[in-house]
Parts: sequence; structure tokens; C-alpha cells
Amino acid sequence: MSEKSISEAEYDAITDAAAHWCMRLHAGDCTSSERQAFTQWHDSHPLHAFEYAAMLEIWDVADHLPRHETTPTVVPFKPRSRLRTYAVAAAICLGALPLAAFTGWEAGWLPSSYERFDAADGLRQVTLGDGSQVELNLGTELVYSNYKDQRRVTLEKGEAFFKVSHDSAHPFIVHAGSGQVRVTGTQFNVWKYEDQVRVMLLEGSVQIASDQVHGSVPLTPGMQASYQQGDATPRVRTINPNDTALAWRQGKLILDNLALADALPLINRYLSKPVMLADATTGAIRIGGIYNIDEVNNLIPSLPKVLPVYLTQNQDGNPVLNSIPRKTPKG
Repeated sequence: MSEKSISEAEYDAITDAAAHWCMRLHAGDCTSSERQAFTQWHDSHPLHAFEYAAMLEIWDVADHLPRHETTPTVVPFKPRSRLRTYAVAAAICLGALPLAAFTGWEAGWLPSSYERFDAADGLRQVTLGDGSQVELNLGTELVYSNYKDQRRVTLEKGEAFFKVSHDSAHPFIVHAGSGQVRVTGTQFNVWKYEDQVRVMLLEGSVQIASDQVHGSVPLTPGMQASYQQGDATPRVRTINPNDTALAWRQGKLILDNLALADALPLINRYLSKPVMLADATTGAIRIGGIYNIDEVNNLIPSLPKVLPVYLTQNQDGNPVLNSIPRKTPKG
């Protein structure tokens, strides 16, 4: 197969193979020899890896398919060929509703469009399929899916500022961590690091809901909500007028006399190897300053020069900050 020129038939064959491997690797009877064969196929061509990664994303979307056996009425619907192929794969992988792969839009099970965005190399501004504007912070990854009755974004990691196009008939829902943000048209910021999520509302209104608990918490402009895995309800507070959390939109990270325990999640989102704290004493040391987000890698080696700390490394290769014990005066 030539890497310079791949026919449509060859491309479709790769997509079909990706769908097959998605089904087999998620099957309970998948054998070790099959897994070995998959690895050989996956690594034999860059497009194989690309298509399989895309199929896994569709698997995530397919998790929202209903698990009943009712067959929907067939209605005319012709999605884009790639999405149609993915929809078939999603239905096959789940072993249910194969016909719904073609009629899923009308039933609200499958999206008419599916887009992935990332900002691996710097800040990025994108326009979603519904016209909404999104600013992506460095290192951010999100997926947008347009369903018949809603617009859905999954913030996989990072931070994004949303200007959502108003459409009361099609709510805009952002899934982040163990909760979601539901809006119809507004401006807000969502930050996610590991299982921590923070939502800041600038304009309009949103509803914050937990995946584990029924009900939601409303936010009005000037309010912030934060939650993490295991929280029954989000913590809500008023945004400080001097809050610098949105400085990233100008490419800046501002640490305003924060304890290291609070500052590290803001710093670590820009690092390939998160920095760890040796103990609570180290976490209580405070840090301040203004930094360019694309130069945060240079911040950690410089900390021993400005703070009473020294650096070590744990067994996983993560840098660890340790406080320097204070000397007790003699006499």
C-alpha cells in the first residue's frame, strides 16, 4: 500500500479493519493471538493507528446508546460517509441496534457531526459546527458532537473558554470530569485537571450537574463552581474581581501568592511530567509571579532559587519539591 496515494477503496478497507478490531478487542473472548495480530496491523501503517483512535472515540459516543431492543422506524437520513461507517461500527461493537446506526440521528442516539480539537502547540481558537466559538488553552483536548436534541462537548483535558450560540431547543452540554455544564447560550470557562473541574460564568446562565446525583446547581454571572470525583454537589462561590484565572487567554499564568498545593495543579497542566509535593509542609509554601504559559517548563528548575525548596525525583521520574528545614537559632 503506497503511503503517497491511497484510494478510497483502500481507505474504506482501513476503516472497516479498525471497526473490526474495535469490536474484537472489546469482546470477552478476544484471544492473545488476536491481540498480537492487532498490534502488528496497528503499527504497520500510520493510518491504521489514526483510524483505530477515531473508532475508539466513536465507541465513547456509542456508550450513550440505549440498551433496549426496540427497533426504530426507518426514516430517510444520509449522514456523511465516514460518520455512517463509524455509526455502523458503534452499533456492531455494542452488539445492539444495528439498524439504529442508520436512523440514530432521528432517534437522538447518534450525532450528525463529530469533531475533535486540540491545542498541542499553543493557544487555539475554533468554531464548532453550531457556530459557537471556543478558545483552547495549551494542552487542551475536546470533542464536539451535534445531536438532534442537544450539542455535546467532552472536555478530555485542559481548559476552554466558550461563547455559545443561543439555541434554546438544542442545549449545549459540556461533560468534564464527574459532572456536566448545561447551557443554551452564554460565555463561560471550564478548567479540568485530573478529576478536578472548575467552571466560571461570565455571561448568561448555566446548570452544573453531577453524574452521580440527580438535580443541578444554577450559576449566574460572576459565580464559580468547582467539583471533583466523589462530590455530591459542586462548591459555589463568587468570583473575586481580581481573579486571574482567565489570564491564559493572553498567554499568561498568574500565581497570586498561592500555596504550592494550590499552584501546582495550575502549573502541572502545562507539563509532561507533573510536579509532586514531598509533604504538606512543602505544599504550604507560597509562590507568586507572572509566567508565559509556553515557558512554564522553565519555572520548575528555577524554584529552588526563589523558594526554600529543593528538587528530587520519584521512582516514576516525576520531579518532587521538598521544603528546606528551617534552622533553629542556637542559644
